[in-house]
Amino acid sequence: MGLKDDLERYRDVGEERRQDLAEFIQYGDLGQSRGDSVRIPIKIVDLPEFEYDRRDMGGVGQGEGAEEGDPVGQPQPQPGDGDEDGEPGEEGGEHEYYEMDPEEFAEELDEQLGLDLEPKGKKVIEEKEGDFTDITRTGPSSTLDFERLFKKGLKRKLAMDFDEDYIREALKVDGWGPATVYEWAREQNIPVSKAWIDDAYADLPGDEKAVWESIEEMEENVERVETSQRIRQEGVDEIPFRREDERYRYPEIVEEREKNVVVVNIRDVSGSMRQKKRELVERTFTPLDWYLTGKYDNAEFVYIAHDAEAWEVERDEFFGIRSGGGTRISSAYELAAAILEEEYPWSEWNRYVFAAGDSENSSNDTEEKVVPLMEQIPANLHAYVETQPSGNAINATHAEEVERSFRDADNVAVAYVSSPEDVVDAIYEILSTEDQ
Repeated sequence: MGLKDDLERYRDVGEERRQDLAEFIQYGDLGQSRGDSVRIPIKIVDLPEFEYDRRDMGGVGQGEGAEEGDPVGQPQPQPGDGDEDGEPGEEGGEHEYYEMDPEEFAEELDEQLGLDLEPKGKKVIEEKEGDFTDITRTGPSSTLDFERLFKKGLKRKLAMDFDEDYIREALKVDGWGPATVYEWAREQNIPVSKAWIDDAYADLPGDEKAVWESIEEMEENVERVETSQRIRQEGVDEIPFRREDERYRYPEIVEEREKNVVVVNIRDVSGSMRQKKRELVERTFTPLDWYLTGKYDNAEFVYIAHDAEAWEVERDEFFGIRSGGGTRISSAYELAAAILEEEYPWSEWNRYVFAAGDSENSSNDTEEKVVPLMEQIPANLHAYVETQPSGNAINATHAEEVERSFRDADNVAVAYVSSPEDVVDAIYEILSTEDQ
């Protein structure tokens, strides 16, 4: 094993020792990551390297102009060796990161939380021919379903076939004619026509029309051969095909659907949303954004901030805004409904509407406006995340009202986050609702 192999092995060890995903979501520095690359710190494994042993003593040897045994000099000072020369270091050590794309992040989070969310395709981007599974009565000969035609003909062959020799022996019963044999054949469920019996009787020599004294004697001495046995012995000479049995195969038209998703993130930025509450929102929403980016072909995000009024913002400012106003959560849902209706039609986009705050809301706004708006906005999932680091405030009732109003709904989730330790459970609560 060479040095290069050793280096690769140490890197692999480092990646294996990267920060646990749950620990990273709860306590890690999420700001080091980008939308297309999640950077998780690695617990550093120092790589081996060669180092010279510089001791504070002279060496002995023989060089030009020196006698054997004379010292060859003192080691030269190195930068940073002395206590007085040079300034103390001011730069921090470099950190190593394991980088994963959102697809890998989503896979690992699925595995850790026991989820298996299967995205739905919405927008049709292409129609193409699939397998030849559709059947029609007309078409070009090259698409004739011959296997189906053959099976139909063979089925008819089996239904119409009978033991001709056995019927001829019945015609040899003394006193029996075609009419009697035909009635007897019908009783025996032998599918022979009256015309065939008439022709066979006409071809029968006169001295063979009284071979058997009774039908019982004939049946006792002549064995009837079943159709399946006879086909195995003799094969099939012909199959009775009919035009009405013809079917032609057409390709099934398969719609390729792009898995599009729009995620509307709503955050309360009123005066009560202080730093700890804002941090809990960011720690919950950011992994959800990464997860859905990894799950869908095309993911877009809308960020809405609100106090008593709502406005759309960029992601960079979404988690840091703080205003001094009051709170009216319905203003955010009104804006979300307008944006979704205009830019992200339900027929083409999967929708997730995530809101977060400290559950404080203006009087009656939740019951009278927010709940009806949530019912009116079609979405894969609505979720509300309550962030209350110090526990529930007296007037923080929004989450409870939403949970009570949608207790029987299968597309609404409510989660409570009072510390970083609750974040992973909140994410599971939200995603498991959608998974179910």
